[in-house]
Amino acid sequence: MTCSEKNFIRALKNQQEPALDFIIDMYGGLVHAISSRILSGSGQQAVDECVNDVFLSVWQKADQFKGDAADFKKWIGMIAKYKAIDVYRQLEKQRLREQQIDAAGETADRTDVEQLFLEKEQKNELLGAISTLSTTDCDIFMMKYFLDMTSEAIAAQLGLSSTAIDNRLYRGRKKLAKNKQLKERLI
Repeated sequence: MTCSEKNFIRALKNQQEPALDFIIDMYGGLVHAISSRILSGSGQQAVDECVNDVFLSVWQKADQFKGDAADFKKWIGMIAKYKAIDVYRQLEKQRLREQQIDAAGETADRTDVEQLFLEKEQKNELLGAISTLSTTDCDIFMMKYFLDMTSEAIAAQLGLSSTAIDNRLYRGRKKLAKNKQLKERLI
């Protein structure tokens, strides 16, 4: 069966493929122009997918159409317009989500860098405070808190008892806390 302007609507409603070929040939340019205008800047692939969606929608909803060939042109034009707007909105939502993900990633990266900087500053401040202790106490603090050695291992290395190591750590922490309080009062 060949379709013409007189019988394509009835053939389309009866789901005859020649009718679909006819409307693609007849209205493909109109649908493409509408889609291209609305989706300009979104890429050719988005336009092509929109055009395909329009013809699929026309095929699926053909039984809902009421009117003649002039009304059909308006109807397919409206379907094209609304499909293109839907595609545009979906693409914009996707772009916004990607921007939010990128922004969240940058924020996380910035937070990680800030955290590392703060940790380094605190470590440097702690090293400065430890350096005010006696040489032996400084060595004990370095072994305990930076090398994660046990009191027994430190005692064996320095030739002291583990009780002496624990006492020096206690007194050293007390001295460091007092120095911090003095520093806070001066600032």
